Amino acid sequence: MQVFDEVIEEIAAYVTEEQQFSEEAYRNARYVLLDSVGCAILAQKYPECTKHLGPIVPGIQTPNGARVPGTSYELDPVQAAFNIGLLIRWLDYNDTWLAEEWGHPSDNLGGILALADYLSRKRLSEGKDPLTMKEVLYRSIQAHEIQGILALSNSMNRQGIDHVLFVKIATTAVAAAMLDGTKQQVMNAVSNAWIDNGSLRTYRHFPNTGSRKSWAAGDATSRGVRLALMAVKDEMGYPTALSAKTWGFQDVMLGGKDLTLSRKMKDYVMENVLFKISFPAEFHAQTAAECAILLHEQVKERVGEVQEIVIETQESAKRIIDKTGELNNPADRDHCIQYITAVGLLLGKLEADHYEDDFALANPEIDQLREKMKVVEYADYTEEYLDPDKRSIANAVTVHFNDGSKTERVEIRYPIGHRERRREGYPLLEAKFLKNMEVRYTKKRTEHLLNLHNEEKLPDKEVHAYFKELVEQGGL
Repeated sequence: MQVFDEVIEEIAAYVTEEQQFSEEAYRNARYVLLDSVGCAILAQKYPECTKHLGPIVPGIQTPNGARVPGTSYELDPVQAAFNIGLLIRWLDYNDTWLAEEWGHPSDNLGGILALADYLSRKRLSEGKDPLTMKEVLYRSIQAHEIQGILALSNSMNRQGIDHVLFVKIATTAVAAAMLDGTKQQVMNAVSNAWIDNGSLRTYRHFPNTGSRKSWAAGDATSRGVRLALMAVKDEMGYPTALSAKTWGFQDVMLGGKDLTLSRKMKDYVMENVLFKISFPAEFHAQTAAECAILLHEQVKERVGEVQEIVIETQESAKRIIDKTGELNNPADRDHCIQYITAVGLLLGKLEADHYEDDFALANPEIDQLREKMKVVEYADYTEEYLDPDKRSIANAVTVHFNDGSKTERVEIRYPIGHRERRREGYPLLEAKFLKNMEVRYTKKRTEHLLNLHNEEKLPDKEVHAYFKELVEQGGL
């Protein structure tokens, strides 16, 4: 048997061998699930999102398939993964991971949840024990780890490839393991995922920024489920998918540079995951939004006197969300550090609705402030951003006025969702969930669903029963 590339073999071993994870990792996994479900429900406010939901061909029915939270859809697990992944990711409000590559590890929950519900219902129909939510938490930790460790030392964005490639790799691996695939079958699946390569970042950048960035993760996680289903039918793999000369991923995409796993996989990523708690905005700008909101009281009565606004940031933010000129749609606005900062300064808050066309057109002061902004890289912020022991995402904002006066320089190095601020963050995550869930559920039911996610109840909850709670709307 041909030996597989080391990275592929390590990933397969990690998901097929029993792992022991910390209490902190499981606690964060519960909050990741809670937060992701809330994001998925909130996204259902927006027709541009919901138009994508349902079967890929209208009218197709899949009895006892996988269900989509907040809807009546029952779909095959591949299409359900797309639906759930799209909902979780649509508003750019789910968890985040920042390193050489960035991304949103909870994107993988699209595939994990869809497959878990399908398998649980299937096993129940066969007279077998259904899956419990402990399996979902376990696989979520693993998917976070695979995506996040790949991101530590391998930058796809510098090659023009979108970060959702790592979602595809992670979902493929854990989905194949959930289907009881052997190590060989998991390696076959993961090798095919690498050969798929990834989508271009075209849709994340001027002049093409668009809504695909909100469904790209759903596409990636659903593809992972598809490849896993093929692999457990013994579809062949490609042992040197990464290292093959000329035609392998490393030569094609990385100029011959080795793809690496810079640390042994366990539960590092879930322990250090970043939650988007306060602001639905690209994560490199989270602390800029927080700085701006703190400056709101000093600026709100002097907007017409503003001469210049200086935003000091990290290199990654400077490269990907420093945008001048016209912004064409909500997807463009939520990835613009100037727009995010301007809204915070003007309103003292930042919400998903603030990216919509109607709001932007009704508030010309946003663009007036954007024109006065200067975004500069601050070397210390870049260094701490890449430091694995700090992993800060710092920004500082200073507003200068025409008369020569200025606000204080407000600096925040760690956003509210950072590990450094966990104690502060958990209660706010619960409040965020309650607010988001009101889109579909009564207050009484929303509180019941929050309680469902606690440490005592959630792990032993059968997956099909958990989904039943989420598709039933209204009161108890």
